Amino acid sequence: MTVVAKSFSPWSLGAPLYMPAHRRDLMDCANGEKLPMLRSMIFCTEDAVSDADVESSLRHLSLCLQGFKGSPHRYRFIRVRNPEVLARLLALPHIEHIDGFVLPKFNTGVLNAYFDQLQGTSFKIMPTLETKEVFDAGAMIELRQALLQHPLFGQILMLRIGGNDLMSLLGIRRPRHLTLYETPIGHVISQLVTIFKPHGFSLSAPVFEYLDEMATLKREIGLDLAHGLMGKAAIHPAQIPVIEAMYRVGHEDYDMALRLLDQSAPAVFKMHNAMCEVATHLHWALDIIKRQQHYGVRDTLPANEYVELSYM
Repeated sequence: MTVVAKSFSPWSLGAPLYMPAHRRDLMDCANGEKLPMLRSMIFCTEDAVSDADVESSLRHLSLCLQGFKGSPHRYRFIRVRNPEVLARLLALPHIEHIDGFVLPKFNTGVLNAYFDQLQGTSFKIMPTLETKEVFDAGAMIELRQALLQHPLFGQILMLRIGGNDLMSLLGIRRPRHLTLYETPIGHVISQLVTIFKPHGFSLSAPVFEYLDEMATLKREIGLDLAHGLMGKAAIHPAQIPVIEAMYRVGHEDYDMALRLLDQSAPAVFKMHNAMCEVATHLHWALDIIKRQQHYGVRDTLPANEYVELSYM
């Protein structure tokens, strides 16, 4: 197999599709022969697999790995079940054909059990925040510091937010017509954003578990983006084009981002009836350009002229 160099950005994952590791067409999906629109996929050995199917799932993964073809634009991850399953996966021939691992139920208590095994590898890592510690800001700050100080920090692609697991801990389920932000988890997401994002972490948007509520899904994605979240996992292929279409950048945002990044731009200016300030909007502009590079611009209406502003 030819090793294909990949350029990793959290935005490059698109809408990862979760699929059970014992899925019969797993190799076809991995190679793009089926579901060719997939940018990334997560083969699950945890919640999507019953206890009775763990062994057969690991055998199936082992057989499929040898047939994985290299691709610079398809990203393949395995969600492990626990540290013991990670050890078994790392020992499989051709495990280097995947891009990384999703680590479930992640907290400081299991950090070393996972990370000690991944030392010396180049796998990308996506820990999932979905235990009761997530509700404790102090515990999340402790986890943040542990991750920042760990040698594997540079391999953390993003932190995934396990919305359904967090709802389960509260004994509730998101009503069909409501976004996650209209439930108690909305506060939790906001807290995670403020704890982790200022320190260089990307965070994923939780899954949306209804297949017949596309309008609510779109509304939720808009709120995901307002919170700085990305990489919203899909539970069905029908969700993928909806999620990725919402990730396209609006023409006004794209215009403003380009102007903010222009070295000749004034410190403060008016554009599209909005104040643009280089000092405070620079990080936003950089993120908009990254999104545009992966998903394009939503439309091509002409840009408005900018007008320099003054506080005087």
